[in-house]
Amino acid sequence: MTQDFPEGAAIIFGGSGGIGQGVALEFARAGTPVAIVYRSKKDVAERVAREIEAEGMTASIHQADVCAPDQVKAAVEAAIAVHGRIHSMVWGAGPLVDQKPIAEWSAAQFRTAMEVEAFGFYNAARELIPHFRAQGGGSFTHLGSAGHDWFPKLDGLSVVPKASNEALIKGIAKEEGIHNIRANTVLVGVIEAGMFLELTKQGQLDQHWVDETHKLLALKRWGKPSDIGQAAVFFASNRANYVTGQTISVSGGFGV
Repeated sequence: MTQDFPEGAAIIFGGSGGIGQGVALEFARAGTPVAIVYRSKKDVAERVAREIEAEGMTASIHQADVCAPDQVKAAVEAAIAVHGRIHSMVWGAGPLVDQKPIAEWSAAQFRTAMEVEAFGFYNAARELIPHFRAQGGGSFTHLGSAGHDWFPKLDGLSVVPKASNEALIKGIAKEEGIHNIRANTVLVGVIEAGMFLELTKQGQLDQHWVDETHKLLALKRWGKPSDIGQAAVFFASNRANYVTGQTISVSGGFGV
């Protein structure tokens, strides 16, 4: 353990995702054990756990559908049993969503996006707030969307649910600060992993999209999962112990 974190572990929801893997590894490199929560990619979660252990840190994996409160509760309790305490939570869970106009969303698509992103985050926060209170504090970091600042056409199924979580983050910061619980958001730009790669493979993001998006970047490259992980580590660490209710956009200057 380093002086940047107390005893215990960081729990990463969505730790088997393209970005979540990089976030989990950055916490290990910063010197804290990690609990990975995954839904279906057990093989990926196991590989990431081995990589964390290669960094000299303890790792555990826990399966849960974040839409099911009882499964979230069981995953959190299992992580606490392994590590003794959770000092930080990173919310990186989310479904793969189509790029389509708001007027063309089906009710089922919007409901799924909200269930996973917004209700899922609430389910996790509801379990962890009492634990953080009992332990004298803790940190929530939400992986949001850079589209929160500059709305990207057709990406609303990702941006809108994350905007709901932005409000929840500020509410947690406001109400739980008295318990030394902090809550912040990393706004995620185009990262060369996860949904970006999958949507490119599907053809939903074509060369025109790439060209137009590059015009919106001050830094003319895509981000890496480690870029998001380093920002999340900062928010969760003691270096940010007087930072709460805030956002940082890790997006290469998207829309500036």
